[in-house]
Amino acid sequence: MAVEQPMHTAVTPSGDQTRIHDIGYRGYDGPRLGRAYARRSLYSQSLRGAYGLGRSAKSKVLPMLLFAVMCVPAAIMVAVAVATKAHELPVSYTRYAIVMQAVISLYVASQAPQSVSRDLRFKTVPLYFSRPIETADYVQAKFAALASALFVLTGAPLLVMYAGALLSKMGFAHQTKEFAQGLVSVALLSLLFAGLGLVIAAVTPRRGFGIAAVIAVMTISYGAVTTLQAIANVQNSTGAIPWIGLFSPVTLIDGVQSAFLGATTRAPGGIDPSTGQGMVYVLAVLGLIAGCYGLLIRRYKKVGL
Repeated sequence: MAVEQPMHTAVTPSGDQTRIHDIGYRGYDGPRLGRAYARRSLYSQSLRGAYGLGRSAKSKVLPMLLFAVMCVPAAIMVAVAVATKAHELPVSYTRYAIVMQAVISLYVASQAPQSVSRDLRFKTVPLYFSRPIETADYVQAKFAALASALFVLTGAPLLVMYAGALLSKMGFAHQTKEFAQGLVSVALLSLLFAGLGLVIAAVTPRRGFGIAAVIAVMTISYGAVTTLQAIANVQNSTGAIPWIGLFSPVTLIDGVQSAFLGATTRAPGGIDPSTGQGMVYVLAVLGLIAGCYGLLIRRYKKVGL
């Protein structure tokens, strides 16, 4: 918005002379970039912050270390496959993120509170906007940024595996199909974990509490579900195993990819969900993602953002 140049009028004590002083404001004639640019700026800043970029060296240590921990096993598997001239990778693309779910949960626990807790606690963001942003703009930027950061974390090792498989002359069509299935799986995982992590962090403004709460939700839910599935398997109640898997984020993703993406389930008893049960898993994942977005909108409207 253009601003007219203000003037200041000064009157001398005698009242017989008036002088006008120009105090330097100018009209703005630059581009007006609007809300979309503000969203992109907040998204970019939040995504970079999820890996410590633009922050202190100390802030880079944990996210970069976790990124390395995710990629190094994939590189080792590729090296072994090339050296032994194997025809398949030791771990499938859809299975890798499930195997490394503890690392992913730790990343979410460390970065979700960093993304939103400070903003809530101090009622400010590290960017200056020319006009206030809407609640939806803030939530969309933060949600997309953390989901993108998780997709980079989970997708990079799959890319390492894919490149290694092609270098070792494994079947191009087969590897490309499995790589694409793996990317779909980690995309769903990234959206789900980002939503859950941000909701938990948004209701615990203190960063330390947020980290503990995210770890507790991710690990306790997975431990409880796998324990109940094991009990059901021992008692020959195998029909209940797929339904129990609906109550943990990790087993939800496992169920979706077991039903539709060619993966083999890690559930006790090795019972894959049927097509109908798989559709319930898909609806549950999408419903949780949408629900997390709605809860974030409600939370930030409540705090007056």
